[in-house]
Amino acid sequence: MAIIGAGTAGLGAAGVLRCKGYQVTVYDMLPEPGGMLIFGIHVDRIPKGPVREGVKELMDAGIEFVLNTKVGNRGLEKMDELVKPKNVVDLEDIIRSHDAVLIATGTWTSNKSNVPGEDLPWVYPAMEFLVATHLAKFGYRPWEIVPDVKGDLLVVGGGYTAEDAAYVPRTYPEYKERVRKVVLSYRRTRNEAPMGPMEMTNLEASGVEIWELTVPIAYREEAGRRVARIIRNRLVQVPGEKRPRPEPIPGSEFDSYFDFVLEAIGERATPPFEGECCGIKLDPKWGTIVVDKDHMTTRKGVFAAGDVVHGPSQLGPALKSGMDAANAIIRYLSSR
Repeated sequence: MAIIGAGTAGLGAAGVLRCKGYQVTVYDMLPEPGGMLIFGIHVDRIPKGPVREGVKELMDAGIEFVLNTKVGNRGLEKMDELVKPKNVVDLEDIIRSHDAVLIATGTWTSNKSNVPGEDLPWVYPAMEFLVATHLAKFGYRPWEIVPDVKGDLLVVGGGYTAEDAAYVPRTYPEYKERVRKVVLSYRRTRNEAPMGPMEMTNLEASGVEIWELTVPIAYREEAGRRVARIIRNRLVQVPGEKRPRPEPIPGSEFDSYFDFVLEAIGERATPPFEGECCGIKLDPKWGTIVVDKDHMTTRKGVFAAGDVVHGPSQLGPALKSGMDAANAIIRYLSSR
């Protein structure tokens, strides 16, 4: 059988299936298995040695990895330019040549804030910055692919991508001499941040400034300087919503000068196609793959798991999703 995506969900599924005796081929666009575990997360949060040891165990068990290979025709915007996979394989060809297929392609495209000036070259998606950094740090791509982060840096967001985007420039030797100041702007308070108040405190301990209840509303260049227009928020509790909603405070806008901005405002699911392909339906609102209780898509024999099904998540839910899908695949193949 085939697995598309060598991230947390795909690797978890591969291990379960191989332990049950199935021949497994894993396709991935990156030059090394591991997905975000290797290329998206700070080396202190996820040490790479144990991940690579686990992958080696899978390889030694007989799992085949086909790397530098993108499946399907979906465009991944900046990520395509960074990764530059050497090969492209048609999704339908993979489906027809395997008894079952698991799609575990995750979330590899960043959301946009859609504020004026976001398309300026010094405003960059944080996840793509992290992937570019690790591709270069591990010797797979030249450092020229990494955006020119230096001086005073603004990171926008309150999730784990924002945490890594703020922490990497403070701690990686490639940036420590280039970056003077890092500011994290989050529209709520640390108590509502997905990364959690403890992580916010840890960022402060590393030298990151935290600006709670703030959000950029525009970027511009003025007299040779790069300007972020920022507004302050207050929190409003809305019935039926778990977290209080940030509401801009009229008249609280202020300008601040930064040399570079990293936006970490969430990622989108990235199935290996857009719209509809191969009889596989997507959720029209979120772009995630629609599956039943057994992780099967609307195409018989094709399953999906991980963030491409339920949106961005932590590693635990993604791993569980992949392993659950693997067990569902085993039941499906056994019934045949």
